[in-house]
Amino acid sequence: MDATQVSVRDVRSVGPDTVALRLETPDEFDARPGQFVLLRATVDGEEVSRHYTLSSPDVDETFEITVGVDPDGDLSPWLADLSPGETVTVEGPFGTVFYEDTDVVLLAGGPGVGPAVGMAERALADGHEVAVVYRDEAPAHEDRLAALSAGGATVVLTTDDLAAGVAEATGNGQVYVFGFREFVDDALAAVEAAGGDPDDAKVENFG
Repeated sequence: MDATQVSVRDVRSVGPDTVALRLETPDEFDARPGQFVLLRATVDGEEVSRHYTLSSPDVDETFEITVGVDPDGDLSPWLADLSPGETVTVEGPFGTVFYEDTDVVLLAGGPGVGPAVGMAERALADGHEVAVVYRDEAPAHEDRLAALSAGGATVVLTTDDLAAGVAEATGNGQVYVFGFREFVDDALAAVEAAGGDPDDAKVENFG
């Protein structure tokens, strides 16, 4: 989809310095959990753009992105202050790491929890086995993680070592890794230590 203006439905806090934006789905926008969009906005007279991975299980009528708010950032504070009815410009979807209608093992660090919960919800609704291992000292989306656990998913939260959580979660599902480079390296090492093949993991490295 080319650059299109979309309306903001709501903005809500989902954790420390973290908000979720629910946006109106434009015509011909067809995305799977795990894919991302390019969001553009004009802030203080300058155009700013960032990539954000979807954090909703589907894009029916609306879709969601999760934004970590850096008080000194040039876009995230502006997004956090948006009100329903205001607009942003999006392009996409992009990305080859996405849900493929199978059992999933989702390893998430920091903002990677957004795509992880969205994909987990979709997979669970489709009747698949779901495991989420999430590392963060200040977790976001705790309500959705609790609902996933109550619905039968394996959910492991940690602030440090991934090895135990990955060993508990790793099974026959497709492994996905969402997070920044340090987390990605740690997650793939934990997969290997648990007897999995890190080369088979689908990785979205946020840089």
